[in-house]
Amino acid sequence: MARFKYSGRDAKSVRTGVIVAGNKREAALKLKKQGIRVTDLNEQAETVLTKEIHLGKPIKRAHFIMFLRQFSTLLRAGVTIVESIKILSLQVESKPFQKILISIGDDLRGGGALSEALMKHPKAFEPLVINMIKAGEMSGTVDDSLDRLADHYEKAHLTRQKVISAMSYPLVVGVVAIGVVIFLLSFVVPMFVDLFASIGGELPLLTQFVLKASEFMVAYWYVIILAIAAVVIGFWMMYTNKEGKYILDSLLLRLPIFGDMMKKSALATLTRTLSSLFASSVPILQALSMTEKIVENEVVSRVVGESRRSLERGGSLTEPMMNHWAFPPLIPHMIAIGEQTGSLDAMLGKVADFYEKEVEASTDRLKALIEPIMIILLAGLVGTIVLSILLPMFSLFSEIDNL
Repeated sequence: MARFKYSGRDAKSVRTGVIVAGNKREAALKLKKQGIRVTDLNEQAETVLTKEIHLGKPIKRAHFIMFLRQFSTLLRAGVTIVESIKILSLQVESKPFQKILISIGDDLRGGGALSEALMKHPKAFEPLVINMIKAGEMSGTVDDSLDRLADHYEKAHLTRQKVISAMSYPLVVGVVAIGVVIFLLSFVVPMFVDLFASIGGELPLLTQFVLKASEFMVAYWYVIILAIAAVVIGFWMMYTNKEGKYILDSLLLRLPIFGDMMKKSALATLTRTLSSLFASSVPILQALSMTEKIVENEVVSRVVGESRRSLERGGSLTEPMMNHWAFPPLIPHMIAIGEQTGSLDAMLGKVADFYEKEVEASTDRLKALIEPIMIILLAGLVGTIVLSILLPMFSLFSEIDNL
């Protein structure tokens, strides 16, 4: 999309400004539909000052959920889609998202469909949003589709936040523990080297080990930094590669404590997404294809892909799930019941509710379990280093007492 600087007149006054469009002709048409008779229209050269730099998505997930709720409420109140978009564009806090809504409003005034207008902004609107709104347009229930989307993203956001909260505590404490150990070995322990040398005699094994670790830390600190950087880059390269991501996700799901929680979170996302799509009457193959891309865990995503290919061959939707270790029997059984009763969306919604509650319970248990373990671990590491320093001193005091 390019930026065009224009001058012109409407029915009341002279108008100047900037408009975003695909080309000069499209910009002129947009201005004409707004009632502006253009006298001058030139593409604005992009400079460092005019270039917009966006990191990540143009709107936070919590704000996006609020946008969907407000959009649905306005439509239910009888406000037109065009007016609703205009009202919401004046309320949003994010400037990039505000510009997207203004562009969507221009497309709608030009006679385009809402789903087509959203499709031009893939960074802001995922395929899930576009397809559910397209289904709502076909059935005349866009407001219902927006409500379902808000429910979907709200529940997915809460589940994700619970997992992040449960994982962040041990991560923060672990980083603090490593920082404390590095500080003690690099700055505190070396202060006692001369003292231990003056004491003479053989030092305890624990003290010798800590002194060697401190000596290595001081002499080869750059090697440690390079090793950590290599590990981080290696993990990042694996995670950006499909096969590497599959291996990492597979290991993650098999972890003894965190694995079960991560698996339930991925299954909750899977079933909630499918339930939302089926409730909006999105065709099953299309729904599976979208869900395959939305589910972040590569292991679960591949099973969804296998289920889609099985259906395309005329096979069963549930067979790949039943034969995979990551899927408990509950999911394929509930899907089979939903297919038989014609209530697949409702069944998947119940499964999603179940796993979301399981994730909540798992995170609560994990927090209660991890907190004392991490405190003991931190105390043990620091205590070991302190004890290694005190042991030779105890021996020295003992010898002095004997004299």
